[in-house]
Amino acid sequence: MTTAAIKKTGYNWRVADIVVAALIAVAGGVIFWAWSQGANLISAPINAVYPPLTGLYAGGWMIPAVLGMLIIRKPGAALFCEAVAATGELIMGSQYGTTVLISGILQGLGAELVFAAFRYKKFNLPVSLLAGAGAGLFCGLNDAFAPWGWNIAYAAGDKLAYIIFTAISGAIIAGALSWIATRGLARTGVLSSFASRKAATEPVFN
Repeated sequence: MTTAAIKKTGYNWRVADIVVAALIAVAGGVIFWAWSQGANLISAPINAVYPPLTGLYAGGWMIPAVLGMLIIRKPGAALFCEAVAATGELIMGSQYGTTVLISGILQGLGAELVFAAFRYKKFNLPVSLLAGAGAGLFCGLNDAFAPWGWNIAYAAGDKLAYIIFTAISGAIIAGALSWIATRGLARTGVLSSFASRKAATEPVFN
């Protein structure tokens, strides 16, 4: 078998990949729903201070995208996990209605594009942070400019601030925490059948 053929086979999804991606997505849907309930509790006091600061809470909605890719490490993992997680939140009863699906797809795409830019070969901390920031960037743009965006009425400066905050939140909450979680899971041995099985000993920056 040629090197190209080996690489191509390595990108093919196995049954195990699909099952684990589905589990991550289902868990993500529960996280989404719980995160949304928390958003209801903190939105009022934050809005009283400076509304765009709510963007700092957004990262929790992006965890499945980054975590899914860091574990499965195959094209489409970020988009798949985030979209299915959003579907799960919708089924459980999302306060955002069907727009949650659009948000999920866009956030997953934001993370997916970052991993694709590195040809799905780098999964270190910097790339994880960038992927989380990418998901956050797409989240902020969606919320600020889409017709259904909940802060579309913000002034231009406030929209920019919100987008920056969602990118920061995505980098820290979805990017850093997912990277840490993947390393922790790798130490337990549960990722032994995945490309991420050696995540715990991989270089942090290289």
